[in-house]
Order: sequence, then structure tokens, then C-alpha cells
Amino acid sequence: MNVSVRWLRDVAPGLDLDLDAVQERLALRGFPVEGVEEHGRELGDVVVARVLEAGPHPNADRLSLCRVEGPDGEVQVVCGAPHIEEGALYPFAPVGARLPGGFEIGRRKIRGEYSEGMLCSETELGLGQDASGIMKLDLDVPVGTPFVQALALDDACLDVEVTPNRGDVLSHIGVARELHPDGASAIRLPEIPGGGQPEVRFLRDAKEVTASGVTIRIEDPDLCFRFMGIVIRGVEVGPSPEWLQARLRAAGSRPINNVVDATNYVLLESGHPLHAYDLARLEGPDIVVRRARSGEELRTLDGEERTITEDMLMICDAERPVGIGGIMGGEDSEVTEATVDVLLECALFEPKQIRATRRALGMSTDASYRFERGVDPEGRESAILRAAEVILATAGGTLEDEALDVHARPYEPVHVDLRPSRVAQLLGVPFTPAQITELLVPLGYEIEESAGDSMRVRVPGFRSYDTVREVDLIEEVARTHGYDAFPETLGP
Repeated sequence: MNVSVRWLRDVAPGLDLDLDAVQERLALRGFPVEGVEEHGRELGDVVVARVLEAGPHPNADRLSLCRVEGPDGEVQVVCGAPHIEEGALYPFAPVGARLPGGFEIGRRKIRGEYSEGMLCSETELGLGQDASGIMKLDLDVPVGTPFVQALALDDACLDVEVTPNRGDVLSHIGVARELHPDGASAIRLPEIPGGGQPEVRFLRDAKEVTASGVTIRIEDPDLCFRFMGIVIRGVEVGPSPEWLQARLRAAGSRPINNVVDATNYVLLESGHPLHAYDLARLEGPDIVVRRARSGEELRTLDGEERTITEDMLMICDAERPVGIGGIMGGEDSEVTEATVDVLLECALFEPKQIRATRRALGMSTDASYRFERGVDPEGRESAILRAAEVILATAGGTLEDEALDVHARPYEPVHVDLRPSRVAQLLGVPFTPAQITELLVPLGYEIEESAGDSMRVRVPGFRSYDTVREVDLIEEVARTHGYDAFPETLGP
């Protein structure tokens, strides 16, 4: 799991730990850090500059001659990219700057005109594969601002090892819950620039819902427990704003477009996989969740033709499959720059089914990786509303008033009975009910009853897959207390 330290601090304000302390605490909680990549070091010489004038090079048809306002005043820059916008901000490497790969910028004479620095593309900065044009910055920062500061690239990305039973940690919120002394109560969702809480009314049913011109039906409730949908009309699909692209890059994810990036943002923030469909490309428009039929095929978003077997769960429209449930969507309904109306999906699938399909197809995705480990059943509504907020803030559009929620198998909270005497017996150290409460509540557990040697504990949804027995809770007590805090000699 790739984790941005800056993002951790944003979702858990007050997490005042340096990089070494973060790694140490994660290791003590059972999540060793396999590697650290410190971002921004190779871009320390790059600054934000403004192009004051841009025109054709007098001696070359394919070059531009720009007057650029940099940190030390105005300079002339020869640029090979077309469509330089006067008044816009761009990343600028002045003379003497070093770029990734050790390339040093010098004062050069190009076709008779001196160039005193370089306006940079994503590729030259090591931030992407788009070398066709200079990276325009959609920011409001002063000229001369360090580029890594402007895009929040001064960050570290941790490669955190997460055990298969802890799907709840496959997100920045999940990792922050483990790190912050106040646990789940410390979590705050960062403000979305231009965002705000979407207001919709969910129409709910156990099998089928029709709203906002769309019908969603679950035909196999054993494999799909819940399927939620929100319709957003009139979006403008294009590149995401810099803050969103930077956040995704910091966690090792490649930006695609503002709608898809919104779903990936929520995935990385809270661990909830989502999917967006081009509504105009859905027949009906319907969504039918069913098992595959003999001979069905699907070209998935990665361009591969997939042969489907009848034991696999498909997401279909009125005529054909448009996605493999919990794994990947299909090309025929993907969001592109031509998309105007979007159907946003947030579903909950049976983990064993996702694992079996993933193995049979030989494909693993960010979504399947989380679904097969178990996704928080209590967080689906907040996740889809969060994704809608990001889409509206970055792609515009209008949210339909009515949303859809087909809840085929309502979630029943897990309760576990815990005996303090059994805690002492297994751990070799006595813990009072008050001490146990102090250790478990910050992690999201609720103590519903406590009398004598009996405690009734409600397990949070995000831990409902791996905390089902008394011994599981005892392990949580030990882990949260700190294995390093136990005495060297334990009692009987």
C-alpha cells in the first residue's frame, strides 16, 4: 500500500510525527514499511514562473520565444512546445537548475536567440508521460514559489506492508487510524476546493430501484449485497486540477481525468472502490447485477478481451455486460472527454467471489484487492457522496435529486463478548474493563455493556471481517497496548 505522509497528516490533524517516527509506530502496530520514496528532492530548483509574452521564434517555425517572469526578474526563454498562454503560470527551471536524471540547465543560444532557462513538461519533471506540451499550472500562487511547495510534492511515499486480513488499512484513513493516538475519533475529511456536501434523497429497496431515469436491479443477492448509484448530468470531463493530480501522484496513482480521478481519490482516501459509467452508453439505461451467461465476453478498461464463465458476477445494462463486478469496468461504458452524464457506482460484493473471479481471470486491480479483503459495509453512502462532491468540484455538472440504493442484504453489526479474565489469561498481564475500554474505543469499537467479567463489544464495520471472536479482540488489546510495553516476564 502506497501511503503519502502529507495525506496522512491531512486526514488526521495533529498527527505530529516525523518520517522516522511514522515508520516506527507502523512497525509496532504490525505494518512494517518496506520502502520510502521522498518526493520533490530532484525538483528543488524548479519554481513557478509566469509567461508575460509568447510569440513565434524569428528564425524557426516550430519554436516560440517567450518573455518569462521568474524569481530574479524577467528572462527570455526559447520553447519548443506550441500553445503557450500569456499570463499563465508554468514550472520553470532557471539557469543552473538540475532536473531529474541530472540534466543541468544552461544558458543556450538556439537559432540565434538566447534561452535563459526552460519551461518544463510533465515528462521533463518526471511527473507523467505527457511530453506534448508545457505543464500549465492551474494555481493561485506567487511567482517564484518553489514548484514542489506549490503542488505539495514535498512529501514521502511509504510502501506499507498490510496483512491480508486487514483490508481496513488499505487507505490513508485506515493507516491514520492506526497511527494517531486518538484513533478513529481523530479522522477528518480534508476540505475539497470548491466542494460542499451533496444533498440527495436515496430511494431504497431490497431488489430494484428506479430514479433519475435509471433502473438498478440486483438478481444475485448472494454475490452483491448492495449497489448504490448517483446520477450527475452536464459534467465537463478533462484533466483534474493540480491539487488532485498531485495528491494521486503522491500515492503512486496516475491521473486520468477529473471523473475517474475523483473515484480513485476516494479509493485512496477511505478504501472504498467506486466506478463511473458514461450514462449515454448504457442501454436502458439500466444496471443489472447478475451471474454471467454462457458465451458472454467483455473488453475491459485495460483493452483485454475477457472470456467470462457462468460463475462470475457481471454488471450489465439492458443488453450486455458492462463490467466485471468488483474488479474492472468495460471499455464500452467508460468515461471519456465526450461524456456528459455520469452514473456513479458504489457497491458491496461477496469477498470470496471476487477472489475466485480474480484468480480465474488472472487479473488483480485496486478494487479487487480491497473487495476480496472486505470493504467497510457501513461506509458506502459516505463514500459515494464524497466522490460526488469531488466530481462536482472538478468537473461541474448537476446532481440529480434522487439517488438509488438497492440493499439486497442489509448489514448486521458484529458483536463479540469479551472477558477481562480471559485477556489476562492469554496475555499474562491483567487489564481492567476501564483499561480495555480505553484501548479499544479509539479504534472504533463500542462497549455496549460492561458488568463484572463480561463486556459486550460492537465491532466497527471496517473491522467486521477480521474481528469475530474473543481472541481477535484480545489481540487488539495487546496490539494497541504495544507489544514493546509488556514486561519481559509474563504471568501464568
